Amino acid sequence: MTVRNRVARVAVLTAAATALLLPGASLAQAKTPTGPAGPAFYKAPAKLIAGTPGTIIWTRQIPYSATGKVALAASSKTLLVLYRSRDVNNKPIAVSGTIDIPKGKAPAGGWKMLSWAHGTTGIADVCAPSWTTPGPADALPRYSTEVANSWVEAGYMLLRTDYPGLGTPGPHPYLIGKSEGRSVIDIALAARSMIPAISKNWAILGHSQGGQAALFAASMAPKIAPALKLKGVVAYAPASHFYEQRALIADLGPAAKGITGLAVTILLSAAREAGINPADLVTDPIAALIPQTEKTCTPQLGAADMFGAYAPNEILKPNVVTTKLDAVLKAMNPNVKIAAPISILQGKSDLTVFPWFTDDLAAELTKSGDQVTYEKYDGLNHGGVVMDLTTRQAVAGFLTKYLGAGR
Repeated sequence: MTVRNRVARVAVLTAAATALLLPGASLAQAKTPTGPAGPAFYKAPAKLIAGTPGTIIWTRQIPYSATGKVALAASSKTLLVLYRSRDVNNKPIAVSGTIDIPKGKAPAGGWKMLSWAHGTTGIADVCAPSWTTPGPADALPRYSTEVANSWVEAGYMLLRTDYPGLGTPGPHPYLIGKSEGRSVIDIALAARSMIPAISKNWAILGHSQGGQAALFAASMAPKIAPALKLKGVVAYAPASHFYEQRALIADLGPAAKGITGLAVTILLSAAREAGINPADLVTDPIAALIPQTEKTCTPQLGAADMFGAYAPNEILKPNVVTTKLDAVLKAMNPNVKIAAPISILQGKSDLTVFPWFTDDLAAELTKSGDQVTYEKYDGLNHGGVVMDLTTRQAVAGFLTKYLGAGR
């Protein structure tokens, strides 16, 4: 190749690379394998799972339809993705999720990313928010669809992990913060491995279980994803203080039957993490229902013919020793060190994540030196804190201030 040809080739390559970063440029997507349709999408062979965390195994495009539950109307494209991550023992696993790409022209530097951590759906595979076939958890992720659409309309690329073990093989480490947090981070790395020209600037948002996951993810991000620039984290009604909640179980009678299924799900996950057989902790009627947690989702588990038939004070065996369990429950509290600004939003009428626990968490994070903005809202319940126009405006302002406008 002559010197003139070399110079010409370099000029062409430089122009092409620069074009990717110009407003309105096409964000070239690296070629990725197309995964199989249906439930087989979530089950990759071990040889494909091994590899660098935060890289893509395979993808599929999910077409939008007005009756669909996954693809967003505001997106130019919704991709179902299977990506590499690590489990609680640092072993390679596959995690599923979705990536929503905005419509229209990309801004200079590419779309900024929002990584969304969803609230509790259950621990069975059919409870995965990206599961495209009808399932018992269908209604649960949809409460946030309108808000998710607004973020994509504003020009943010939206990443929605399912978390480990939801949809994919293996148990879901429910509320094990380091596991959930890792998946929230790795989907951002996976998005950039597939579309390198998107922005390095990102924020993390989550609700309830996802609020706890978002805080853990934000604390871990500088180490796991140092090339990305985390600008902020938003936690709506973050779950916290699980040990203190476990200590209250003995005082909660029939009036609290509605939360028994959720309490059992937390105990199961903590027991697995502690290496304890759950049957050694719970009463026989509760133990008999445990297999149902791997078959159906949160709404059904709380029904009157399931865990909802029992009061919380009927969960644990009398005089059971919970030392190992309590150690895990304490470690699940998201009192973590975070460098990025934090916004915590809590409804005062929330009967799922009690406001006084969030009060304590905000105080703990502030005491640790974190930059916390904590706002409480009259009349808002657990879901309302995400959907209300006032909180939506507050979050939009937080994102604009710290992450920058989407477009």
